[in-house]
Amino acid sequence: MRRLFAGLAALLALVIVVQFFLAASAAFNTAPKDESFQMHRALGYVIFFFAVLLTIVAVLARMPGRLIGMTGLVAGLVVVQVLIREFAGAFDDTGGTSTAAGQLVFGLHAVNGLMILAVAGTVARRARALSRSAVTDRPAGAGNGAGASGPTQLVS
Repeated sequence: MRRLFAGLAALLALVIVVQFFLAASAAFNTAPKDESFQMHRALGYVIFFFAVLLTIVAVLARMPGRLIGMTGLVAGLVVVQVLIREFAGAFDDTGGTSTAAGQLVFGLHAVNGLMILAVAGTVARRARALSRSAVTDRPAGAGNGAGASGPTQLVS
C-alpha cells in the first residue's frame, strides 16, 4: 500500500507541473481569457480531488501523521487558490477589467501554486523513501510468514 501511495504522490507532483504549463500557455494565448484558462481551471479541480484521495490512501497505508497532514495540506492550499482567484476578482471594475489591486492579489495565486508544488514534491520524496525502507527492512522470508513479529520462544 505504501508503494501505491508513493506512486500516486509522484503522479500528483507531475500533474501540478502540468498545471504550471497550462497556466503559462494560457497566459500567452491570444484567445479570450476565460477560454484560454479553461483547461488550467479544470485541472485545478482534479488536483483538489486527487489530493483528497491521496490523503485517504495515506491514512489507509498507515503513513506517518506528518505525511498525512502534508498530503491534506495540498488539498487545503488548492482551496486557497480558488479563494485567491475570487478575492482578486472582487477588485475588478464594473467592466470586468482587472485593477492594479486585483492584479497584486492575484499574484499570490502563483506564489501559492509554488507552495503547492513544494509540499507535493516533499510528500512524493518522503513517500518514496518510506516505500523503499519498507521493502528493504523486511526480514528474510517475510513473504512466507517466517519473519512474524512478536516474542520468540525457545524450545529446550
